[in-house]
Amino acid sequence: MTAINGTSQEPILHVHDLAFSYPDGRQALAGVTMHVDAGEKVALVGPNGAGKSTLMLHFNGILKGGSGRIRVAGMDVVKENLGVIRARVGLVFQNPDDQLFSTTVFDDVAFGPLHMGYAAAEVRRRVQAALELVGIADFAPRMPHHLSVGERKRVALATVLAMDPSILVLDEPTAGLDPRGRRSLIHLLRGLEATMLVSTHDMALVAELFPRTIVLDRGRVVADGPTAGIMADPAFLEAHGLEAP
Repeated sequence: MTAINGTSQEPILHVHDLAFSYPDGRQALAGVTMHVDAGEKVALVGPNGAGKSTLMLHFNGILKGGSGRIRVAGMDVVKENLGVIRARVGLVFQNPDDQLFSTTVFDDVAFGPLHMGYAAAEVRRRVQAALELVGIADFAPRMPHHLSVGERKRVALATVLAMDPSILVLDEPTAGLDPRGRRSLIHLLRGLEATMLVSTHDMALVAELFPRTIVLDRGRVVADGPTAGIMADPAFLEAHGLEAP
């Protein structure tokens, strides 16, 4: 079967000609086409209001009603696939408090696997493995609201890793962190062997971790290519509200 990008290799994530307007008539996405292949680590950058968050919320059907096509791990993002898609797309919000709601870290991380129907022993295994991956193996009994911002971001990441997603989609992962917390999170992301799309304004993070960058502005992809080449064009960056690190 030929993929929608015209190749025989199906990307983990493929967006084709996606357009979306909010109820007030504001067009947030104007024909976005992009993809992420298995194993890639890709940055998504652009000025405020470019449409980055709107785009990411389409990947697992939180937002819908636009035109175009989205596929994740070989499945169309349509109503009948949403249960599986939402386990395949590990979406981590900018504010971890939007993702954490239980009284213990264990319960937060266990929520997804429980709702996927796994037995108790498998849920415990997945929770422990996810907490180990993010470097907080002993945090299971702790209360999320007693943790630092950086620690809560790690718990939020563990909640999606516990579902073994096909792609991690992170929104501003370094926002709100002090320099030590930021460096610790960068080290964590570097070590994760996962397909990853990260939306960020942290251009130093982009330059350090992401070989490929997609630039979104006014709801359109205006550049998609090697990060080094995009960073080497200060006039282009300035024109789209960005700065080289």
